[in-house]
Amino acid sequence: MIIVIQFVVGLVFGFGLLLSGMSNPEKVLNFLDLAAIPSGGWDPSLLLVMAGAVGVTFAGFQLVRRRQRPVLGERFHLPPSQTLDWRIAAGPAIFGIGWGLAGICPGPAFVALGYGSPAILLFVIAMMVGMAAARRVADRQPSLASALTE
Repeated sequence: MIIVIQFVVGLVFGFGLLLSGMSNPEKVLNFLDLAAIPSGGWDPSLLLVMAGAVGVTFAGFQLVRRRQRPVLGERFHLPPSQTLDWRIAAGPAIFGIGWGLAGICPGPAFVALGYGSPAILLFVIAMMVGMAAARRVADRQPSLASALTE
């Protein structure tokens, strides 16, 4: 039953990405192109998508924090450490640069595979290779906090 619920949640998420335009790299790049504001080429519509996502996430976290355990699980899976680590700084920076260059991020990339675009397929393959390489590098590196205190 849990797998069915997860599948339905994934479908709703994917539908939301399609409906919002987040799976369309051109729309994302038009949003990120702030230099196009004076000419009227900037697309601010994704601000509404982000505002909606922040609102839903905030409300969800407020509800979750009141629970002793998840609805569909035995326990919450929280990070075991709160130590600042280099991945916390580098990961989002690399993610943002990649999103700005390609106009697509991982979730929408998987949804966009349905378009049958060779460019999207290449992006997803490169993303998976990059994730595997990052995992290998991260497993060999000490945390940033321990490096700063030594």
